[in-house]
Amino acid sequence: MTGVRKAAAASAVGNTIELYDFLLYGTASALVFDKIFFPQFDPRVGVLLAFATFGAGFFARPLGGAVIGHLGDRIGRRSMLVVTLSVTGLSTAMIGLLPTYAQVGILAPILLVLLRIVQGFFMGGEQGGASLMAVEHAPPGRWGWYGSWVFIGSPVGLVLANLAMYASSRASGDAFLSWGWRLPFVFSVVLVGIGLYIRLRVAESPRFERVEKARMPLAEVLRDRWRVVLLGAGVNLGFTIFIYVLSVFMIGYGRTALKISADDLLIATVVGSVAQVVAVPAFALLSDRVGRLPVMFGGAIFQAAFAFPLFWLTDSGWFTFAMVLGFVGSAALFGPSAAYFAELFRTRVRYSGVALSFQLGAVLGGGLAPLVAQSLLRTGTWAIAVYLICGAVLSGVCLLVIGSAHEAEPAGGESDAQPLAPAQS
Repeated sequence: MTGVRKAAAASAVGNTIELYDFLLYGTASALVFDKIFFPQFDPRVGVLLAFATFGAGFFARPLGGAVIGHLGDRIGRRSMLVVTLSVTGLSTAMIGLLPTYAQVGILAPILLVLLRIVQGFFMGGEQGGASLMAVEHAPPGRWGWYGSWVFIGSPVGLVLANLAMYASSRASGDAFLSWGWRLPFVFSVVLVGIGLYIRLRVAESPRFERVEKARMPLAEVLRDRWRVVLLGAGVNLGFTIFIYVLSVFMIGYGRTALKISADDLLIATVVGSVAQVVAVPAFALLSDRVGRLPVMFGGAIFQAAFAFPLFWLTDSGWFTFAMVLGFVGSAALFGPSAAYFAELFRTRVRYSGVALSFQLGAVLGGGLAPLVAQSLLRTGTWAIAVYLICGAVLSGVCLLVIGSAHEAEPAGGESDAQPLAPAQS
């Protein structure tokens, strides 16, 4: 395996494990946590509180992205990625060992939230660093393709999380709520061991090694590129609203409103995620050939157009079909994102810029999406569809503004820099 493929594969494996840890919590929030950590509330309120704890991890992600990104630009990408993988996996395993509300009362949800915040903090530095290890090893013109290997980790992590929860549900049967749900969380220790073995065998980013290091990379990126940071956050915000409504809220909606069994909901999510595994690199490869902007803007248009049909289909009994369409169509915005965000910042501040921009969008989008959607459900599914459309419009507008801004900006600076226009690779 060549150096670039080895780096991309190692980043993909590590990111898959991180996303398994992070998204497993979302699946458990929709299926389990309301019953064992918030049993004293009405079922709908319990789901709302479980989604609130899910969002707590997102609020720590921008801070983690800023701190770990800063250190990644100062010390190196590889060492920070070892730390993020180790701590995230440990906190996931500890969630599987937590006492329930029935055992220790209010202390149980407090500990749950604290571990979720730790997860979120270190997850904030993972995706940006992993994507940089892939694209900074890649040759010009192939950033989209190799960067997409990392983002395949999101649907693969979701597949593994749902399969693990499904297998535990089938194996434990009536004991699922007592101990069965814990198995997928504790299993994270095994996955982290595999991920560390692979990640430690990859060399540091060659672009990072030869560039002059910034003394204060976070301060530099906030001083010189703060507009790009905010616009990039807007791009990711629209996508994360859509994908977390799809992958987290829809499971809870299917269980409580549509009365679909937990097993069928998990299978539908797995099928949709597998379809996205194929779609992500396909759209990324297309973006290497025709440019990031047209592909990603097309993804934003799809998300807006699919907002109402998502609920028309699920309410008509086409739940799995709707999930597949949603996962595939949203990959147009997601697939090229690793290369897109890397191209917004120069190498010396790239980890800080990518991590902060990407995670700001994640907290405002994905962190709040299930909670907002559950709250809007009282008004009707049409209100949730409007919410999805607003997110998609924001992504589209930010894409257009960044495209215009970067066409007029000289690349300048370092000899190893990629062209800054996001429409180029």
